[in-house]
Amino acid sequence: MRNQSLAVLKNQGIIATMLAVSSTLTMASTATAATLKVTIENIAPQNGLVVTPLWVGFHDGSFDIFNLDEPASLSLERLAEDGDTAPIANEFLTSGAGIVEGTLLGPGISPTSPPVIPPTTSATRTFTLDGNLASSRYFSYAAMIVPSNDAFIANNNPFAVKIFDEEGKFLGADFIISGDRIWDAGTEVNDEVPENTALLGQTMPNTGLDENGVVKSHPGFISGGNILSAFPNADFTTPGYQVARIKVEQVPEPATTMGLFALGGMFFLKRRLRQRVNTESD
Repeated sequence: MRNQSLAVLKNQGIIATMLAVSSTLTMASTATAATLKVTIENIAPQNGLVVTPLWVGFHDGSFDIFNLDEPASLSLERLAEDGDTAPIANEFLTSGAGIVEGTLLGPGISPTSPPVIPPTTSATRTFTLDGNLASSRYFSYAAMIVPSNDAFIANNNPFAVKIFDEEGKFLGADFIISGDRIWDAGTEVNDEVPENTALLGQTMPNTGLDENGVVKSHPGFISGGNILSAFPNADFTTPGYQVARIKVEQVPEPATTMGLFALGGMFFLKRRLRQRVNTESD
């Protein structure tokens, strides 16, 4: 009887070992995957700056959106002048720097307006990173600031926002973009003419006078001009002015939880088998 029980234990021990290996593989696979939630909150005052839909991308550190004192790329020009994220998304995907990107859409100002992100509102989107997280270790973002001719926010250093460390541990991000981090694309003259200025009266993309300049810190809107007359709290040169808060958080993976349950079940099975053999051998 004891020998028979030991044989049963041996066979069931093999099954338990297979379960353990399966659980380990499950957890190992989820260790190379992550689900992240990105949120942007417009924290500017009422009648202040509006943020257009936010483009974000996860990459290996080699995707550089812009450099100060250098001309903007065509994709950045389209984003900074019209809030169009499609060109920068295409540039990102063809660069080889990463494969996970997307645009966060806001609630808009009215039911018929584009999905911009006005003050006191937010936008959220979830992203799944599969495979080697080293290829998605860094986070980049970009959006137009309106009303303006070509103002925008973006990280000018591709290594500025690190999401995972070298061991794959999630670091996340939570930072505020202040008024002194608003950039001027240098592609369109800041004339604030309504027909050339998004959210003031511009109805067609790619309008306005070409500036043929370089990317630089935005000098601010014209005192007493069209923008500040329509949006009196949009003077981001005011000390302490805050535009937006961006957060990158990790969402728990269901597969990881299942792997832990399977591993726990394996230990429970082995314990019951030992108890059974001890009882039959007495």
